[in-house]
Amino acid sequence: MSLQITSRGHGPDLALVHGWGLGADVWNDVADALASDCRVHLVSLPGYAGTPDDGADFTATANALAAALPAGTCCCGWSLGGMLALAAAARHPGHFGRLALVGSTARFVQDDGWPAAQPPELLDTFRRAIAGDARTTLTRFVMLFNQGDTKGRAVARALTPLLADGLPATATLLRGLGWLAEADLRDLLAGLTLPTLLLHGDQDPLMPYAAAETLAARIPGARVERFAGCAHAPFISAPEGFVDVLRSFCHEPA
Repeated sequence: MSLQITSRGHGPDLALVHGWGLGADVWNDVADALASDCRVHLVSLPGYAGTPDDGADFTATANALAAALPAGTCCCGWSLGGMLALAAAARHPGHFGRLALVGSTARFVQDDGWPAAQPPELLDTFRRAIAGDARTTLTRFVMLFNQGDTKGRAVARALTPLLADGLPATATLLRGLGWLAEADLRDLLAGLTLPTLLLHGDQDPLMPYAAAETLAARIPGARVERFAGCAHAPFISAPEGFVDVLRSFCHEPA
């Protein structure tokens, strides 16, 4: 399993795991701000940043994440990266010190018991679009998940250039959409025993805020940090507040 990890800074270990379509560079400004008093590990998932994509499934990738990071790490994942971080923490109890989920969920698609999610048809639309024109589709994806953000245009301007330096292969993108369609982590929530923080924009159109509230109710001791007026990327639209909250969480006494 090929996970690329680059590290900077000194202090408590903090891993930042990106989501679907956008690689680890999405965290650069956050990592720079936190590296003054954290040892920040930027994780590139297989198929991103030139890493080989060996076709591993969701669970194998979550297991590789746990294997690649130091014991005691605070693992922070965004969107699909948050789902991987959640799975890694649940399947490897005692390995991570803390868990932070940014704009994430336990189940991306709706079903009878999980309404705060997306209809399966959305993923079908993305599959067809990615197969036709990945770059245009990812640009539209950035616009989609910024809808409702009070700083949506600025967020889009910050993120869109990251699509210009090389995209993951179509097979990698399609595999990620498959993970979003299939992953169901709800049965793992009650067994999580590590401190868990949910950082979520209250205008998130992709991972509804109600999903964060449901996670907080199901994960023992979890709490939600609500970012008012933010959509799916609060670390871009409210960077100073986001960094302050995450830094404090990482430095809380055990």
